[in-house]
Amino acid sequence: MDVETSLKKLFSLHNFGVKLGLENTVNFLNYLGNPQKTLKIIHLAGSNGKGSTASFIASILQESGFRIGLYTSPHFIKFNERVQINGLQIDDKYIAEFMTEHEVYIDQYQLTFFEVTTALAFKYFAEKNTDYCIIETGLGGRLDATNVLNPNAVVITTISLEHINVLGNTLKQIASEKAEIIKPRVKVFTGKLEPEVEKVIQEKCVQTNSELFQLKNFFNEELILKIGKNEIDFNNIEIPLKGNYQKYNAALASLVVSKIFNLYNTSIFRNGIKNVCKNTCIQGRYEYFHKNPFIIFDSAHNSESIENFLTEFEKESNQFSKKVLLFGAMRDKSIEEMIVSLKPHFDEIVLTEIEYERSAKINELKRICKKNNIAAEVTNSPAEFVRNFRTREYSNCLVVLGSIYLLGEVKSKLILEVT
Repeated sequence: MDVETSLKKLFSLHNFGVKLGLENTVNFLNYLGNPQKTLKIIHLAGSNGKGSTASFIASILQESGFRIGLYTSPHFIKFNERVQINGLQIDDKYIAEFMTEHEVYIDQYQLTFFEVTTALAFKYFAEKNTDYCIIETGLGGRLDATNVLNPNAVVITTISLEHINVLGNTLKQIASEKAEIIKPRVKVFTGKLEPEVEKVIQEKCVQTNSELFQLKNFFNEELILKIGKNEIDFNNIEIPLKGNYQKYNAALASLVVSKIFNLYNTSIFRNGIKNVCKNTCIQGRYEYFHKNPFIIFDSAHNSESIENFLTEFEKESNQFSKKVLLFGAMRDKSIEEMIVSLKPHFDEIVLTEIEYERSAKINELKRICKKNNIAAEVTNSPAEFVRNFRTREYSNCLVVLGSIYLLGEVKSKLILEVT
């Protein structure tokens, strides 16, 4: 099976949907020889910031000389982005050989896309002799396919209302689901959390005899992080990912590395943060995809991340003569709340439907806009819309957000055209 056929086969597994539960993953990993048991793991969950925080952790450790596996989702353009070691993506040959060798098992037990991808990543990391692996959950925590691990440390970034049809409709319920990645006697790190969420995590740490490190106890309002006897001033540090919230993600990553590895050399942290894009190829975080006119891609996909984006956008929005929003989202997100909060900041809103089975349909987006007296246009070709926008006046600005899947769809069709 060549790589094209292998990927086509892999993506066809989306037809089996999302199966919440660990039985399939546990059995498949047993079949593969349990490669995950040989790995040293930092496991991340959270509603926002886990991809950025995972990338910062990986980058800092790479600067320290470690061989680091990084597993994140979803990808933007190419599947291989999900699985990488020290910034180098998994090669096509390995994917093809894995799918060819295990096709019969995958078909027999009707494994899902994420179950197979997770097992593939663990086997790859084990065979390539990684020192540490940074693993991001896909959805939730308790029933996520990655929750077969016994990690060395757990990171909970932020928690907000999302996937309420699966995880629960209160912050406490969602926090309980995500806290299930905490295993006995591990180091646990938390970012900015609401008090009721903090309580859930604290109780889980007591139950599991795990040591808890809360960012707020090390990172003050002046954005200065204390690590050992040293300090890092995040007002004077080069962070290529735009947004004040990225300083919190980078600070959380620095805290994690310092406490796990007893690493306190501030120059290593600074280099890891500065080189995060080069070391991990992270993208889609307030990314200037094009200038003159400006086209900004952002992976904001829920109310909290929308708020973070708008805080940053307001700092420069006055320079634009016209601000246009291209919006698409997954149907299990708080779409109405997102659109309502975005409306005052844009002169024009354009709705689109993403080529993905969980995408909200155009008619549903239009219904929400009509209900809230929000005028909106529609495009059935978001990539073409972005392409055409590049010919507009230099003072115009287009923001594309609502889902990483939307960014990936557009990027995959346009990235080769951008010089």
